[in-house]
Amino acid sequence: MTASSLQTSPQILLTSAGRAWSGLAADFLHIPRGISRVPAGDMHRLGIHFGPPVNADCRCGGRRMRRVQKPGDIDVIPAGLDGSWEDDADCRILRVSLAPSRLQQVAEDLGRDIGKIELQPRFQLRDAGIEAICRAIKADLEADTPSDPLYIDLLANALAIRLLETARDGAPRPEISGEPKLSARQLRTLTEYIETNLDRKLHLADLAVVAGVSVTRLKSLFRNSTGLSVHQYVIRRRVEYARALMTTTGMAASEIALAAGFAHQSHMVTTMRRLIGQTPGEILREAGEFRPNLQRPA
Repeated sequence: MTASSLQTSPQILLTSAGRAWSGLAADFLHIPRGISRVPAGDMHRLGIHFGPPVNADCRCGGRRMRRVQKPGDIDVIPAGLDGSWEDDADCRILRVSLAPSRLQQVAEDLGRDIGKIELQPRFQLRDAGIEAICRAIKADLEADTPSDPLYIDLLANALAIRLLETARDGAPRPEISGEPKLSARQLRTLTEYIETNLDRKLHLADLAVVAGVSVTRLKSLFRNSTGLSVHQYVIRRRVEYARALMTTTGMAASEIALAAGFAHQSHMVTTMRRLIGQTPGEILREAGEFRPNLQRPA
């Protein structure tokens, strides 16, 4: 057994235990390198990554994803499901638990049929609303004086609303019989090409050649396969790559913008604010909590 395959025990750094929260719980965890198992529970759980990126191999509900887990990445574990996460380095995770009864109550208040809503396991979800709520929860855990329970109720309701919205917006689209998609090999080859060439202009014609299809067919096949247009996917990957560079290197912001394929620094800033609700300065301040000697980009 290798060091990276050893099962680890998370260390609780901050917890809501004893704070009389209702329908919501949270723990800020230091998770050592290795395999971390999350047993099935009676609450819906979210894990949001803080600190430097790590390579992770994630399994939950019959799904598996290998990825670079970066700050702000969110994994969703519905109640009743277990999962395992194997990380190649120590990481810090805010684990938030929400009672299904709270989700049901909010759904009823919104006039939605909870019976038609099924949360699915999700890996590397990016959602500015959920991230902002989780940051507020983390800030309350860090505070010397706990917030009024009414404020926590508001956060719990806000989180439930966003989960309902992402369940609707993020659920797989009903598949039309025979709806064509990229093959697993085509999709893997194409996404690897995009990752390798993020610093370049990526033209649809070139991507179509890589996939071995026409430009028109690439557009429909890619959206059917990922739920995103090619442009949306590339922009999201540029933002995530730029964020990773900000938290792991001392590169200047102008250099990061070019390395991630943005036209210039201001283009990167406005795109990041729109997609993840954070500016480079905010990302760097957060990274400073874990990497105090990190050189700030100019």
